[in-house]
Amino acid sequence: MSSGRAPRRRSILLAATVVAGALTLSACGGDDIKSGGGGNTNFVTGSSGISTVAAGERTDAPKLDGTTLDGKPLDVADYKGKVVVLNVWGSWCGPCRAEAKHLVKVAGETEGQGVQFVGINTRDPEKMLGVNFEKNYGVTYPSLYDPTGKLILRFPKGTLNLQTIPSTVVIDRDGKLAARKIGGLDAEKLHQMIDPLIAEK
Repeated sequence: MSSGRAPRRRSILLAATVVAGALTLSACGGDDIKSGGGGNTNFVTGSSGISTVAAGERTDAPKLDGTTLDGKPLDVADYKGKVVVLNVWGSWCGPCRAEAKHLVKVAGETEGQGVQFVGINTRDPEKMLGVNFEKNYGVTYPSLYDPTGKLILRFPKGTLNLQTIPSTVVIDRDGKLAARKIGGLDAEKLHQMIDPLIAEK
């Protein structure tokens, strides 16, 4: 065996491991998914399935940037000073379709209160699948196009990370991870996540 083959095999194995991990994250989950974390988590999960972190214990959101479904550059950090609702979804995901109307409704209700919704469209091999989803459900806020799930993997283990699709994370005005719901949600649960952060000064 040549000396070049062993490093190449290790590279292929490493790439396969990363892809397998990303595919695990892509499972389309309903409301019954329990939160987890690993490491020294600093969040509390209530009976509603919403995990929250106290203001003084929050960690910075990871760098989340890229190109939207309509081809424009977007960096979530540019929304610092606003409460950001980050929802990861795929057009192929049943719970994503079920929660879409709730996300659109609450985005409209909170737009004038310093809240910005951003989607992360993942596991759709073609942009048009995501574009058609947004058109069908009346989604007007931007969605980053992340077909391979790279943005999801930027969330550190033990934080309010996006563990499945759909998942929703709320980032406070200081750019810190404040709340999370794994699985689909409705307008009531969205308000439970967002309203306390709107009230923070």
